[in-house]
Amino acid sequence: MAAAHDVVAAGAAWYVAFLLRFNFEIPAGYSGMIWRHMPWIMAVQASVFWYFGLYRGIWRYASLPDLRRLFLAVVVAAAVIASVLFMSRIPAPRSVLILDPLLLVLFMGGSRFAYRVHKERRISGLLPATREPVLVLGAGKAGASLIAELAHSREWRVVGILDDDRLKRGRQIHGVSILGALDELADWCDELSVTKAIIAFPSASHQVRRRAVELCAGAQVQAMTVPSYDDLMSGKVVVSQIRHVELDDLLGRDPVTLDSGRLSEWIGGRVVMVTGAGGSIGSEICRQLLRFKPSLLVALDLGEHALYQVEQQLPTLSQATRFVWAIGDVKNCGRMDELIALYRPSVVFHAAAYKHVPLMEDENAWEALANNVVGTRVLSECAIRHDVEKFVLVSTDKAVNPTNVMGASKRLAELVCQSMQTPHSTRFVIVRFGNVLGSAGSVVPKFRAQIASGGPVTVTHPEIRRFFMSIAEAAQLVLQASLMGRGGEVFVLDMGEPVKITDLARDLIRLSGFAEDDIEIRYTGLRPGEKLYEELLATDENSLATPHPKLRIAKVRREDQAWADALADWLGNGTPLRAAEVRRELTRWVPEYEPQNPADEEPAGSDRGAVDALRSVASRR
Repeated sequence: MAAAHDVVAAGAAWYVAFLLRFNFEIPAGYSGMIWRHMPWIMAVQASVFWYFGLYRGIWRYASLPDLRRLFLAVVVAAAVIASVLFMSRIPAPRSVLILDPLLLVLFMGGSRFAYRVHKERRISGLLPATREPVLVLGAGKAGASLIAELAHSREWRVVGILDDDRLKRGRQIHGVSILGALDELADWCDELSVTKAIIAFPSASHQVRRRAVELCAGAQVQAMTVPSYDDLMSGKVVVSQIRHVELDDLLGRDPVTLDSGRLSEWIGGRVVMVTGAGGSIGSEICRQLLRFKPSLLVALDLGEHALYQVEQQLPTLSQATRFVWAIGDVKNCGRMDELIALYRPSVVFHAAAYKHVPLMEDENAWEALANNVVGTRVLSECAIRHDVEKFVLVSTDKAVNPTNVMGASKRLAELVCQSMQTPHSTRFVIVRFGNVLGSAGSVVPKFRAQIASGGPVTVTHPEIRRFFMSIAEAAQLVLQASLMGRGGEVFVLDMGEPVKITDLARDLIRLSGFAEDDIEIRYTGLRPGEKLYEELLATDENSLATPHPKLRIAKVRREDQAWADALADWLGNGTPLRAAEVRRELTRWVPEYEPQNPADEEPAGSDRGAVDALRSVASRR
């Protein structure tokens, strides 16, 4: 139908061009020429239109790109026709050769846009009258796109736009008026009976987004937002996929810039292994790796249920990668040897660890050492035996000046990896960062559950602060650091400014639709092993800049192979120690470790031989 319409339009434009040229009185000499040449002219134009793909689009969605393509096709067709007439010495009036393409653009373009207007009016008439009124905050590109897409929404009806640009005041976007500034939100919400506002400036700074959220809270309207700038640019989502404002939107983290070209060269077509693949960090590392199309991803986890969940999710993200779903304990040397020998990974990302500070402090202190230290040593030795190119240890800021067993165990894991670094073997890279929002053990799910039950929200101390980043950002920077690492480095991620947990709780209360007075914040006291402030560098360390603005290399104390062997003797003696004994011995292995609950005296069951071996090693340095 569209092609037939355009052929008819081509004939009509040719005839009307002659009518206009001769003031609707076509001379007899030209009348015959019009009908004689019209068939081949229409055929030429139809062929050009088909070549330019004018019939791939749908008239209902006709847009400016469609109009540009149509205009170019008409110009090319007019040039071909003029050339044929000139070479054939056919005396066609020059004004007709100009009027014909102009009329054809008008007929063809006008028909398409008239049809679109008709369809949109018809659809608008079918939309329910009960659509909820909303205000859009932001009159930029994202706001304009959002308004255009919501014009067809069966749920939302945009009744106004607020923007701080005074030059835009009183103008319209897609028929919706720009009413005033953001500060006038409360007044317009009352006047228009609006209970929801959509924040539509995804690339703005976190201060601007936070101000918008606070204005929504002050106006007692629910704050919604468009997807993040990164998601919109990646094409994963469209602007009309509105969601609730999350903490990530308020933290002020700049987008991560990855060396995608080199990562694709390094990861693409290779075998990669990720331990702890069912955890929050491990699973996100898997997701980020899939962007660079490894040939095989070996996902290892001890927990069956956690691995099952990622097994259901990850294959949908990539058709270019095969998967192996491996159940296993990183402390099991036989199982690790089997997997690495069979699949020959080029890179191992070691994210498997016990990370929950209070749980690892007393009853499970020895298990923290066994999993975090022994597991790291077993896996790293297997990697060396089977010529793995690179071994990446995911560490934590709690390894810096640790005051808890978990942090000390991760510091020991760092030292184990560094002690195994040799010039012509597996390259060991350590990446150290702080808390991630939404990870296992994060305060955010706990706070959400407490708010949902009406409170109170429990915070251990009014001054406690933590570094935070999103899971995706942490995983991306782990990949970037692993690419840059040459062996033995401890990379420290730029975590920004520390966040007061009390402020985090207040933000979550507001984002949940409550006023601060509605939900009590109760202070419960520091838990075992918990610090008021986390650090990314120990007091006797400093760092070196790297080419990436969010990565630095920590200059840290290292240990040698003799130290690592003595540590292995202690941990491998087969006799688990009680928590007090573990803490006491850790002060000797990790001098910067200062336990909050130190034992007063050394119990009889401690391993003196291992301690003596450590002192012997230390005396030789």
